[in-house]
Amino acid sequence: MSNIRFAKTLFLSFSLALSIINSAIALPESTPVPGGIAIVALKANTHEAPKAYFQKRPVAVIKQGDTWYAVTGLGLSTKVGEHFIVSQGQRYPFTVTSKDYPEQHIELKTRKHIDLSAEDLARHRKEKKQASSVFEAFDAQQEPDIAFIKPVAGPYSSPFGLKRFFNGEPRNPHSGLDIAAAKGTPIKAPAKGKVVLTGNFFFNGNVVYIDHGQGVVSMFCHLSEIDVSTGQTLKQGQLVGKVGATGRATGPHLHWSVSLNNARIDPMLLLAE
Repeated sequence: MSNIRFAKTLFLSFSLALSIINSAIALPESTPVPGGIAIVALKANTHEAPKAYFQKRPVAVIKQGDTWYAVTGLGLSTKVGEHFIVSQGQRYPFTVTSKDYPEQHIELKTRKHIDLSAEDLARHRKEKKQASSVFEAFDAQQEPDIAFIKPVAGPYSSPFGLKRFFNGEPRNPHSGLDIAAAKGTPIKAPAKGKVVLTGNFFFNGNVVYIDHGQGVVSMFCHLSEIDVSTGQTLKQGQLVGKVGATGRATGPHLHWSVSLNNARIDPMLLLAE
């Protein structure tokens, strides 16, 4: 019996150790394209996370085994070619390759959906400034969990990076991922984090911004209900709000944006499912 107990104890200990290792090494795949992620191993033999920078902005640093990795978001405007991560006086090169995103052409009969009034433009600029302050923030003490879960059940209705043209005029590409769902469908936190901004915005309707740590931010738009408050700490899977069609939306859906070091990236790259 003692041998059986020992074997069971050994198995449980091994299983626990394996689960700890697996949870500690959760990193997304490196996809160095515009709208993607560059992951670079750092030569740093330190217990504390080294600081790392891309284009003079701090980036998330996560430990996998005994190695620290810089996890860098690459905005859609990132140029193809060689780039560098800088950490502790060393430059770590990586190459960004091109990616073709689909196009969408929309013909509108009136320009009121394109051109904003002076009042609406002033409101939009104020809200954009609020959002920018969230995306630019960097909490080095909060270690991010970037093994995300899908925040809402439903099919993907509009992809990240979609190039949009209104009446032949190029507009900003789609900087998030749209998930179709009925009004009132629960929205869950994709990972642990802190609610840093909520409100009703001109374009995005009812919004919630979650800071996951080290410049990793989720933005949820067009909500029918907001079920969290600014300053609230969330666990992965916790209710954030409900799907809606507030703001400039043609129907109920969730617009989900993810930002790394103030660069909007494809949220699907962080999904662990």
